[in-house]
Amino acid sequence: MATWDLPSDPSVVGAVRSWATEQLAAWGLEELSFTTELVVSELVTNAIRYASAPIQVRLIQNGSLICEVSDASNTAPHLRRARTFDEGGRGLFLVAQLSRRWGTRHRNNGKTIWAEQPLPDREPVPV
Repeated sequence: MATWDLPSDPSVVGAVRSWATEQLAAWGLEELSFTTELVVSELVTNAIRYASAPIQVRLIQNGSLICEVSDASNTAPHLRRARTFDEGGRGLFLVAQLSRRWGTRHRNNGKTIWAEQPLPDREPVPV
Protein backbone atom coordinates (compact mmCIF):
# COMPACT_ATOMS: atom_id res chain seq x y z
CA MET A 1 0.00 0.00 0.00
CA ALA A 2 1.17 3.54 -0.73
CA THR A 3 -0.42 6.68 0.72
CA TRP A 4 -0.17 10.38 -0.06
CA ASP A 5 -1.71 13.29 1.84
CA LEU A 6 -2.53 16.16 -0.53
CA PRO A 7 -3.18 19.86 -0.24
CA SER A 8 -6.40 21.13 -1.77
CA ASP A 9 -4.51 22.65 -4.70
CA PRO A 10 -5.10 21.82 -8.38
CA SER A 11 -1.39 22.13 -9.15
CA VAL A 12 -0.75 18.88 -7.25
CA VAL A 13 -2.63 16.68 -9.76
CA GLY A 14 0.37 16.29 -12.09
CA ALA A 15 2.60 15.29 -9.19
CA VAL A 16 0.04 12.69 -8.07
CA ARG A 17 0.02 11.15 -11.56
CA SER A 18 3.84 10.94 -11.49
CA TRP A 19 3.79 9.46 -7.99
CA ALA A 20 1.26 6.80 -9.07
CA THR A 21 3.40 5.89 -12.11
CA GLU A 22 6.52 5.60 -9.95
CA GLN A 23 4.70 3.42 -7.43
CA LEU A 24 3.38 1.11 -10.15
CA ALA A 25 6.91 0.78 -11.57
CA ALA A 26 8.19 -0.17 -8.10
CA TRP A 27 5.51 -2.89 -7.99
CA GLY A 28 6.31 -4.07 -11.54
CA LEU A 29 2.91 -2.93 -12.82
CA GLU A 30 4.01 -0.43 -15.48
CA GLU A 31 1.33 -1.65 -17.90
CA LEU A 32 -1.35 -0.20 -15.59
CA SER A 33 0.23 3.27 -15.56
CA PHE A 34 -1.86 4.96 -18.26
CA THR A 35 -5.20 3.85 -16.85
CA THR A 36 -4.16 4.48 -13.26
CA GLU A 37 -2.96 7.99 -14.11
CA LEU A 38 -6.38 8.78 -15.59
CA VAL A 39 -8.28 7.32 -12.63
CA VAL A 40 -6.10 9.07 -10.03
CA SER A 41 -6.26 12.34 -11.94
CA GLU A 42 -10.06 12.32 -12.18
CA LEU A 43 -10.67 11.32 -8.57
CA VAL A 44 -8.15 13.80 -7.15
CA THR A 45 -9.43 16.62 -9.37
CA ASN A 46 -13.00 15.95 -8.20
CA ALA A 47 -11.91 15.93 -4.55
CA ILE A 48 -10.06 19.23 -4.95
CA ARG A 49 -12.85 20.85 -6.93
CA TYR A 50 -15.94 19.67 -5.04
CA ALA A 51 -14.85 18.49 -1.59
CA SER A 52 -12.74 19.76 1.26
CA ALA A 53 -9.41 18.90 2.85
CA PRO A 54 -7.88 16.75 4.11
CA ILE A 55 -7.47 14.80 0.86
CA GLN A 56 -5.62 11.50 0.77
CA VAL A 57 -4.73 9.11 -2.06
CA ARG A 58 -3.97 5.44 -1.51
CA LEU A 59 -2.90 2.78 -3.98
CA ILE A 60 -3.46 -0.74 -2.73
CA GLN A 61 -2.15 -3.85 -4.45
CA ASN A 62 -3.85 -6.93 -3.05
CA GLY A 63 -5.08 -9.28 -5.77
CA SER A 64 -6.16 -6.20 -7.72
CA LEU A 65 -5.11 -2.55 -7.86
CA ILE A 66 -7.35 -0.23 -5.88
CA CYS A 67 -7.08 3.53 -6.05
CA GLU A 68 -8.76 5.37 -3.17
CA VAL A 69 -9.25 9.12 -2.78
CA SER A 70 -10.60 10.29 0.55
CA ASP A 71 -11.83 13.77 1.48
CA ALA A 72 -13.79 15.49 4.24
CA SER A 73 -17.03 15.98 2.30
CA ASN A 74 -20.09 13.82 2.90
CA THR A 75 -21.51 14.55 -0.54
CA ALA A 76 -21.37 11.45 -2.73
CA PRO A 77 -20.65 11.88 -6.43
CA HIS A 78 -23.07 10.53 -8.99
CA LEU A 79 -22.37 9.04 -12.36
CA ARG A 80 -23.83 10.97 -15.26
CA ARG A 81 -23.40 11.05 -18.98
CA ALA A 82 -22.33 14.43 -20.29
CA ARG A 83 -24.14 15.75 -23.30
CA THR A 84 -22.17 16.48 -26.48
CA PHE A 85 -21.51 20.15 -25.72
CA ASP A 86 -21.03 19.84 -21.93
CA GLU A 87 -17.56 20.92 -20.87
CA GLY A 88 -17.53 18.76 -17.73
CA GLY A 89 -19.27 15.78 -16.21
CA ARG A 90 -17.24 13.01 -17.80
CA GLY A 91 -14.77 12.27 -14.99
CA LEU A 92 -16.64 9.69 -12.96
CA PHE A 93 -18.05 8.14 -16.15
CA LEU A 94 -14.46 7.72 -17.34
CA VAL A 95 -13.44 6.14 -14.02
CA ALA A 96 -16.35 3.70 -14.29
CA GLN A 97 -15.35 2.75 -17.84
CA LEU A 98 -11.68 2.21 -16.95
CA SER A 99 -12.27 0.26 -13.75
CA ARG A 100 -13.58 -3.21 -13.03
CA ARG A 101 -15.75 -1.65 -10.33
CA TRP A 102 -15.91 1.53 -8.27
CA GLY A 103 -17.83 2.90 -5.35
CA THR A 104 -18.13 5.21 -2.37
CA ARG A 105 -17.57 4.46 1.31
CA HIS A 106 -18.89 6.97 3.80
CA ARG A 107 -16.94 7.62 6.99
CA ASN A 108 -17.61 9.71 10.08
CA ASN A 109 -15.40 12.49 8.74
CA GLY A 110 -16.05 12.29 5.00
CA LYS A 111 -15.97 9.72 2.23
CA THR A 112 -13.67 7.57 0.14
CA ILE A 113 -14.16 7.05 -3.59
CA TRP A 114 -12.42 3.92 -4.84
CA ALA A 115 -11.81 2.28 -8.19
CA GLU A 116 -10.53 -1.24 -8.77
CA GLN A 117 -8.49 -2.49 -11.72
CA PRO A 118 -7.55 -6.10 -12.36
CA LEU A 119 -3.87 -6.96 -12.20
CA PRO A 120 -2.30 -8.13 -15.46
CA ASP A 121 -2.14 -11.85 -16.09
CA ARG A 122 1.39 -13.07 -15.60
CA GLU A 123 3.06 -16.13 -16.99
CA PRO A 124 4.60 -18.28 -14.28
CA VAL A 125 8.38 -17.97 -14.11
CA PRO A 126 10.03 -21.33 -14.90
CA VAL A 127 12.06 -22.71 -12.01
